[in-house]
Formats: sequence, C-alpha cells, structure tokens
Amino acid sequence: MSHSTTAPVNSASVDSQDSSVPRRNSKRPKYSRFTQQELPACKPILTPRWVISAFMLVTIVFVPIGLASLFASHDVVEIVDRYDDRCAPTGSKSDKVRFIQSDADKTCNRTLIVPKHMKQPIYIYYQLDNFYQNHRRYVKSRSDQQLRSRSGENDVSTCKPEDSVNGSSIVPCGLVAWSMFNDTFSFSANNNRQLPVQKKGISWKSDRDSKFGKDVFPKNFQNSKLIGGAHLNESIPLSEQEDLIVWMRTAALPTFRKLYGKIEVDLQAGDTINVVMQNNYNTYSFNGKKKLVLSTTSWLGGKNDFIGIAYLAVGGLCFVLAMAFTIIYLVKPRRLGDPSYLSWNRNPGGH
Repeated sequence: MSHSTTAPVNSASVDSQDSSVPRRNSKRPKYSRFTQQELPACKPILTPRWVISAFMLVTIVFVPIGLASLFASHDVVEIVDRYDDRCAPTGSKSDKVRFIQSDADKTCNRTLIVPKHMKQPIYIYYQLDNFYQNHRRYVKSRSDQQLRSRSGENDVSTCKPEDSVNGSSIVPCGLVAWSMFNDTFSFSANNNRQLPVQKKGISWKSDRDSKFGKDVFPKNFQNSKLIGGAHLNESIPLSEQEDLIVWMRTAALPTFRKLYGKIEVDLQAGDTINVVMQNNYNTYSFNGKKKLVLSTTSWLGGKNDFIGIAYLAVGGLCFVLAMAFTIIYLVKPRRLGDPSYLSWNRNPGGH
C-alpha cells in the first residue's frame, strides 16, 4: 500500500509568481518611486545643537519685528468717541428707538481734544458694534450683475425682500445697499477753522473700476414704505458713490470700521475739534453701538498691537525653549546614536 505525500506550498513563491502576472481586476496602484515615497529627500538629524540653533534663530528674527510693529502701532494717534448713547434721549431702549424713527431734529454736537500731534492725512471712520454684516441671508441679498452693468438692471432675483417697488426694479437692490449707513459728520477746529472732509478715493480702486458701473444710476432706491438708511443721488453713477462702495464691502466680524473720509491738514496737540453730526442710523433696535474714530497711520497701517504682541510671544517662547534645552543639554547630556544605523544610511547590499 503506497502513501502519497503532498509537498508544502511556499506562499512566498506563489505570491512572487502571482505578482508577475497582471491581475485583471486588481486595484493595486502602479508602482513608482514617487507614490512609494522613495525619491531622494532631505532627512536632517535633529541634534540638540540644531534644535537650539533653530529656536534662537526664530528668536533673533521675531523679537525685532515684534518690537518694530509695537512701536509703529504706538506712534498712531487715535481718537475714539462713542456718540450713540450721548446723542439720544436718556431712558429705555424703546424711547431711543422711538426717537431715532421719529422726525425730531437729530443734530448732535460733540467736542474732541487732540492728545498728540496728528499728521495728515487723518482718516475718519465710523465704527459699528454688534452689527452682523456677515449674516448669510444679508450677504446674499444683493445683485453684483446689476451693480456692474446697466444691462443687468432687472437682475434682482437675489435681492429679496428689497428687489422692486410697484413692479419696477430697485437699483441698487438688496438688504446690503438698503441698510447703508447714513450718519453725517462735519468738523471744525478751535471754533473757527473748518476742516474739509475729502471723500474722494476712500474706496478700493478695483471696486470702482470693476464692480460698480459708470452707466448704472440709482433708481427707486429707498422709495418703499420702510426706509433703511442713506439716500443716493440719482444723477451720480454708482462708480462715483464711494460711501455706497465702502458700505457694500461687507465686514467679516460684528465689530467693524468703515472709512468715512479724510482730513488733509495737520492737527496740533491740545486742539479742540467740534463735530456736528446727524444721528440718523438706528442701532438702538439691536443694542448696537456707534463710534466716531479719527486716526493717523504708520508704515504698518492703523493702530493694532496684535501683530507686535504675536511676534514677541512667539520669539519669547522660542527663547525660553532654547534656554531650557541648553540647560538640559549641559547638565544632563545624552550620548547620541550612531547615524550610520539609520535606514537611509545603510548599504542596501550589506547584512
């Protein structure tokens, strides 16, 4: 009686044989040195000296930039005056809403003192708090095609609820334009010198040239029953209505500033600025705030300490880490491994 034996199958040999035969339905990607991450690459060894040197380099670069940014920010002279609570009758919120919606005289006089010498140009901003221009429904309620070209005058499908009046299109349509800021300001210094406000060039040139048409004129604007904000001169094209252009560039945060104009004369320390304003814009309904801001600029822009503080914080943290690693390295050093044993340094043919 004979016994037959079956030789064990070498799975590795089978796999090697199978790999040479292309699989019809295989999802295995085609081999390449790129997909297998076998291309030559820089693989630095992070020794303590390299790490400490890197942290010190960041410190040396970031700390001077942070100091320069802070000094530039502190050189900016800024006057901020909240006027919404001072230019409305004292009382409850409903009293203020009733006042702002009435036909009462809303002229308000404010006095500002210049703390330091302010070099021209002095930028005039209005600041609104708790106003969410980034609300999705609000942002979408506009027609860029209508703003850009006269041929798109009737393109008001995205402008509801401010799209038309008695079947005729509103230009510019939408909630963004409808809610345009309408407080006004005039300035004089030391009770006898008028300070003209330059309102030309306060918007982005790209907006004037590309987003607002020279042949598009306001039409039926603020003619509905509910008035939102400012009125527009129907004889001036939208490309020249820079207050509107500034307002239509919606803000990302609920507290924002928008440029109102520029004063192109120097103001000396101690000068008294008299401001005559029309308190027309209703922020009382949603507990908002209104502020008037006069500010100079530096090479870095307006007053903003965040950039300088951020650079100093990162530079200081890197300095602390560099010192800590230096102390550890000197007090309790560790013997480094032999880099020749690393996989990319070994000889492929060796054992």
